[in-house]
Amino acid sequence: MTLLDHTPVSVSSSRRLLATPVSRRRLLRAASLAGLAAPLGLLGARVSAQTGAARTVKIAWSPTAVCQSPVSVALERGYFAQQGLTVENLNFGGSTDQLLEAIATGHADGGIGMALRWLKPLEQGFDVKLAVGTHGGCMRLLTADSSIKNIQDLRGKSVAVTDQASPVKNFFAIQAANLGIDPDEINWRQYPQDLFGEALRKGEVQALAGDDPQMYLIREREKLNEIATNLDGDNADRTCCVLGLRGALIRNEPDVAAKLVRAVIAAQKWTAENPDESARIFAPHVPAKVPADVLAAMLRSHTHGHASTGAQLRSEVARFTTDLKTIKVIKPTTDSVKFASVVAPDVLI
Repeated sequence: MTLLDHTPVSVSSSRRLLATPVSRRRLLRAASLAGLAAPLGLLGARVSAQTGAARTVKIAWSPTAVCQSPVSVALERGYFAQQGLTVENLNFGGSTDQLLEAIATGHADGGIGMALRWLKPLEQGFDVKLAVGTHGGCMRLLTADSSIKNIQDLRGKSVAVTDQASPVKNFFAIQAANLGIDPDEINWRQYPQDLFGEALRKGEVQALAGDDPQMYLIREREKLNEIATNLDGDNADRTCCVLGLRGALIRNEPDVAAKLVRAVIAAQKWTAENPDESARIFAPHVPAKVPADVLAAMLRSHTHGHASTGAQLRSEVARFTTDLKTIKVIKPTTDSVKFASVVAPDVLI
């Protein structure tokens, strides 16, 4: 069975499906199939309305990503339940490309991922909408080389990234381009993030570009210098991660979509105001058993109270779209404002 089959799947089989490799062809085909599933979503909405039962929604999340700790907060503190929602959690360990496919094909109703990873598939027609920007601050650029003090100093240097299309690589490539540096003047070298420290020690790279929790842990363990984050300068008030929802869910069950967004916003706000308790709630979900006080320090360095929606989120998406044009990820003919208006609709009603 593949993600493109129409037969129902169990939670366990959904988890296995989320780990399968994703090709561009499958992404595009998944987008078209997602549109065919819309009538089924409408039928589900009518049944829920008639019975008055709590609506069950599936949220795909990664317990390894501290960015998503508010999901555990929403579950433990009952923010979903307060909105009349029963949440079925799908633990997700693959790339956010695969998470996006899971949402578009209906194996999940929503999930949190990085905007800079998702905008290209959305430009190609994926039926997933961005509902709320959840936070900023989880991307870091680190080095042990005292001669590298800023992004300008990366010209001619090697930088470790997880993959050539990673949102972190794209973010710092954009910053380089904005400073007048051709991103191709930087040697972006691909490594698994848990080998970043080793690559740096061996001298194979001079800097590391990745995301939390690994980057925060590497910085502290290796005593590295942090030369940039995605909260620097005019990025301080911009999201990096977003809650994506099935397009059919927003069209056919706007009340359910709005409830999901309200629950996530409430959890984000509580996380920002209570990082220590949020870390305690999230810590048991982290396979690496990172101490709660370390997780709390990470959360404090993020902007979990950001929660952009509506016009604000569209403005951020439009800026990201224009940025991605500068490094030739988004087509130059794509209208950034119109694109943002399509992929980031008003969900709160």
